[in-house]
Amino acid sequence: MRFVGVIPARYNSSRIPGKPLIEIAGRPLIQWVYDRASQASSLAEVLVATEDERVLRTVEDFGGRALMTRSDHLSGLDRVAEVAEAIQGDVFVNIQGDEPLIAVDTIEKVCSPFKGNARVQVTTARVEITDPEEINNPDVVKVVTNEQGRALYFSRAPIPYLRNQPGSIYKHLGIYGYRREFLGMLPKLRPSKLEEIEALEQLRLLENGIPIQVVEVAQDSIGVDTLEDLDRVRPLLENELKESNRG
Repeated sequence: MRFVGVIPARYNSSRIPGKPLIEIAGRPLIQWVYDRASQASSLAEVLVATEDERVLRTVEDFGGRALMTRSDHLSGLDRVAEVAEAIQGDVFVNIQGDEPLIAVDTIEKVCSPFKGNARVQVTTARVEITDPEEINNPDVVKVVTNEQGRALYFSRAPIPYLRNQPGSIYKHLGIYGYRREFLGMLPKLRPSKLEEIEALEQLRLLENGIPIQVVEVAQDSIGVDTLEDLDRVRPLLENELKESNRG
């Protein structure tokens, strides 16, 4: 089984223009993500999917592989589906281009359910929320699953509502694994009502009866969506670089 890591990287971010190319500790943001993904042993190949030649050239300059995709895609899922039309692979792993601290173990765990189970079409990951402020933050997507680990619902609201007893609330991490056959049927799936209400593309799958297998991971990841996020990850990556240079 051939797994391909795809990192969608859109140049025009509304909050941080040119985000993939922002330099952190001497490297562009997209390189940090690419280098981390390349450490995952399950991935036979890693590439960046972009609509901008500046990103393409940057990736090629640091020795990575990039593919130009259409500029009218509404989501990373659509961009990954285009890549699947051009690249050989059985499973395509969508790795967020703005998460330079993504754990290699998270990538491996998202790949794991596909191995030996032909019924798995889509996978993703969750991590237990430990920061109370994240529970009511609509930018932190929550997920609930059944006993078999399949997603029941994703929401920006706190789910489940802890009314009479303590319990855990899980954050959804924006990494996905897609079997090629699923990506082939994607154009037939119209945007759904709940998807539009919550602004969460994964709800399109649930509303169309496509199960999403959710793996639990131990390490959270920080997405760089704002300048404040950038300030949070910069010292962490600078320290990581120092440690690697020492080794």
